[in-house]
Amino acid sequence: MDRNIVMGRNILNLLLLLFSVVQISRVTGFVTTKASSVARKYAIHRLSSATLDSVSSDEKMEETREISNALTEPVDEAFTPYRGEQPKEALSEIFVPQVFSHSLDGVENIEEEKLWVPQTDSVSFRPLCFCVSGGYYVNLLRVRGAGLLSRHRHPGPVHGHVLKGKWSYLEHDWVAEAGSYVFEPPGEIHTLVVPEGVDEMITLFHVTGSLLYCDPDGNVVGAEDVFTKLELAKKHYEKVGLGEDFVQQFVR
Repeated sequence: MDRNIVMGRNILNLLLLLFSVVQISRVTGFVTTKASSVARKYAIHRLSSATLDSVSSDEKMEETREISNALTEPVDEAFTPYRGEQPKEALSEIFVPQVFSHSLDGVENIEEEKLWVPQTDSVSFRPLCFCVSGGYYVNLLRVRGAGLLSRHRHPGPVHGHVLKGKWSYLEHDWVAEAGSYVFEPPGEIHTLVVPEGVDEMITLFHVTGSLLYCDPDGNVVGAEDVFTKLELAKKHYEKVGLGEDFVQQFVR
């Protein structure tokens, strides 16, 4: 009987020992796995940092190399024009001299006056670019004496640089004087007014898309775009003896 009790106790102790070993293995495995995960994460972090540092360093070296090349280029090469051919599909440039030379004290040249296309008795424009492929035009808008450009809306953006005189919009409280730049956001309706006391106003405008004339409620009553402006210019140049094809130098 005592022998059986001793054997039972030994078996129980053995089972407890085995249970302890299993538990220790589980804990050890968990710690080992966790430690390995942290180590891998740390290694990846270090690798990423090293890679980013390497890329950043390469970019800085490339920038330095480009700057260095620009600064160390021999003078005779720096002033050497491009020797290759321009793209065959590229359009030719437009060069219009003395765009900013208008002066109230200047004497109007009759030949230059032919370049101005009348829209009304006091409003005219001088074309600089008719971009039929891009749907925009660039011109000098001239208003002589007090007057206005009828209420209108632009679906596209408009950029303006005042060369002479001044003007404002009835819908805004600012005044655009010579030297001012104006950005007209798409969708806005406004009325350009040249005040009393201004003999002549000239502004360079870059107009994208159409110009929609509106009534006071915003209803469209008329429109113009690069194509209608182009037709006006053709008819005018034919009328003043320059010929319809004179306008082609501004068409792109």
